[in-house]
Amino acid sequence: MSINVREVLTPAKKELRAAGFEEVDAEHLLAHLLGISRMDLHHPVRVENAISALDDSAQLLEHYSQLISRRLANEPVQYITGLAYFGDLTLHVGPGVLIPRPETELMIDRIVAHLKNIDRPASVIDLGAGAGSLALAIATQSPHAHVIAVEVDPDAVFWLRKNIEAIGADVRVVAEDVSTALMGVKADLIIANPPYVPSGEVLPLEVADYEPHVALFGGPDGMDVPRRFYVAAARLLKSEGLFITEHGEEQGPAVAEALQNDFEEVKLHHDLNDRPRWTSAIRKSHV
Repeated sequence: MSINVREVLTPAKKELRAAGFEEVDAEHLLAHLLGISRMDLHHPVRVENAISALDDSAQLLEHYSQLISRRLANEPVQYITGLAYFGDLTLHVGPGVLIPRPETELMIDRIVAHLKNIDRPASVIDLGAGAGSLALAIATQSPHAHVIAVEVDPDAVFWLRKNIEAIGADVRVVAEDVSTALMGVKADLIIANPPYVPSGEVLPLEVADYEPHVALFGGPDGMDVPRRFYVAAARLLKSEGLFITEHGEEQGPAVAEALQNDFEEVKLHHDLNDRPRWTSAIRKSHV
């Protein structure tokens, strides 16, 4: 049985569009089943080669229909395919770990540039590493850095270790709460993406129904958990070390206030969508 890609995609896209989803999801899911990239769907020879390698093309259509149904039930595409993308990284993800978002990739550019100015092996700690997007981006782009990923949730640690192994990066995992992890250690740079969503905020169903709440919600105003991360960062950073943390669009002033006792040069930065989404600060000299 031959498959006409356009005839398969057109009704799937129509169904997704009618339900308020992105049409491109249909392409991601079909490419996943065929074992090719989404762009390869537009190359007839590559599609034909992928189809010819199938044992049962009729079964493929059945599986595709099932994947579209899962997406229509709000399951994230990344959980369905098991993959998420962050910069040049392809990461394994699934239930129990937050899906990496590309909006704050500018944070990595800032970090890599900073590390280039350190003329010795630098130590970096990622607090709340999740699937490892930040830790692995740093480790692969700054190979002279010694990267430690701190993550307390066992489900997230599973995906973190899986990604470290798949990418082959030299990243140490510390499966512990940020408040107690790495006592006595001092780092040159710390990056953090704590749970910062206010507990009463209504999230899209694909987030609220599937992604782990422990990695999303930071308390009534979203700042309870981040403040714990900031205390940990102050404890772990060397004097004049750099701290970078992600936060919500409206939380910049609250973050700056929370950092003022232990940090200086507190600066608010915008993400790739020009929204204020992360803050950098320098650790004050230890007294």
